[in-house]
Amino acid sequence: MKAVAYRHSLPIDDPQSLVDTDLPMPAATGRDLLVQVAAISVNPVDTKVRQRVDPNGETNVLGWDVAGTVTAVGPEVRRFKVGDAVWYAGDRNRSGANAEFHLVDERLVGRKPSSLGMAEAAAMPLTTITAWELMFDRLRMPRGTQGKPATLLVVGAAGGVGSMAVQLARRLTGLTVIGTASRDATRAWVKAMGAHHVVDHAKPLDAEVLAVAPEGVDYVLSLTKTEQHFAAFPKLMKPQGAIGLIDDPAEPIDVRLLKVKSIALHWESMFTRSAFHTDDMGEQGHLLDEVANLVDAGVIRSTLREHLGVINAVNVRRAHQLVESGASIGKVVLEGF
Repeated sequence: MKAVAYRHSLPIDDPQSLVDTDLPMPAATGRDLLVQVAAISVNPVDTKVRQRVDPNGETNVLGWDVAGTVTAVGPEVRRFKVGDAVWYAGDRNRSGANAEFHLVDERLVGRKPSSLGMAEAAAMPLTTITAWELMFDRLRMPRGTQGKPATLLVVGAAGGVGSMAVQLARRLTGLTVIGTASRDATRAWVKAMGAHHVVDHAKPLDAEVLAVAPEGVDYVLSLTKTEQHFAAFPKLMKPQGAIGLIDDPAEPIDVRLLKVKSIALHWESMFTRSAFHTDDMGEQGHLLDEVANLVDAGVIRSTLREHLGVINAVNVRRAHQLVESGASIGKVVLEGF
């Protein structure tokens, strides 16, 4: 089968940083689905693994955002059958999905929204799971519009996770949503996703936020460049608030700043459940099923922004370059071989 792989950690402008290759067809065992990959999306995790995990000449396939069709099932599979259209993010500890066929544990898989094409669907799983788990599992934000009014700040709201977090907060909660963006195009995108207010993270963040939320915010989702903004968080937050992080701060952050207001700090990695085979690993599949229903009901929309063509090494390198630039909006997708 065709695949796009890397064998050494190289700069993305090097033609050998990602290469076309042929690999043996995998076989489904246990609870695995064999999925024919129709479309993929590229995420920051793809670029980070390529840069930091050197295979030393071994063939390593990236890719953790998939829409496709089940072509075979393992003997223990119960939730899916051959022919089902599915979407998922998968397991970072297994071979990735930048290939014609891919193995994935059925517990991590949801039904693809019937109202979306494969490319539109592939844009969503990883970022949706990340935003959902961060908001509802880690920070335990209340679903629905009942309860005390509260405010959420999403830092980096035009990115993949930010685009989903803004939508989920606006559609599924009663939170007032403030997103950050610094360009006209990103501000327009964040507003289109549903943010009540958009502030500029290129300016002092505490002043920007307090201008629209004078009493401060209850929750912060810090999705990018946390080290630049962390000192501002206690200033712009209410006492007993909560912060959620997904990035890898380039510099140490001083958590002691959170003590005086008893602010909680949470980390989110959507690969935790699959990496440790937690008892609730199947929640990711159920989550994706629920989001598929929301998409088909018109509540949530795809965050596809850039379609870069077929899945080959040249186009996947273009996608990595775009993600590494830090200037991408929404999600970048490739489709077909």
